[in-house]
Amino acid sequence: MKKFSIAVLTLVMATLCAAAQATTIGVIDFKKVGTSYNYAKAAFKEVDNKSMELQQYLIDKDKQYKAIDSPIAKKNFEDKTKAEFEAKRDALEKLQVAKEDEIYNRILAAAKAVANAKKLDAVLDQNAVFIGGMDITDDVIRYLNGTGATPAK
Repeated sequence: MKKFSIAVLTLVMATLCAAAQATTIGVIDFKKVGTSYNYAKAAFKEVDNKSMELQQYLIDKDKQYKAIDSPIAKKNFEDKTKAEFEAKRDALEKLQVAKEDEIYNRILAAAKAVANAKKLDAVLDQNAVFIGGMDITDDVIRYLNGTGATPAK
């Protein structure tokens, strides 16, 4: 019975090892893709510009506030400005989340296309892989930027 258990265990281990060797893993540097993807750079710049506009809004409102003499007028100005600021901040946060989601989904779709073209079984972030895997980062960047619509095999 003991020999049978060892034989079964050996067979299971051999099968698992063979399956693991048959799996082809791709790796991607997600951070590099994000900083090299032209659309992502433009989107992040758009969000940064909106953030700067919000900062300028506060500077302008501060100057206007200092010019008000009446305490009642100051209180009304504060209330109005607070509501406007919160609406602008919320819009900025929604824009940022929407852009990040869109970029992530585009990168995911590109990684899937490259993985399919290269017949990869899985793609992992390079930070999750210590050794091994096929680096597809540059292929994904080329795919996203339109300079390599068909990934190299």
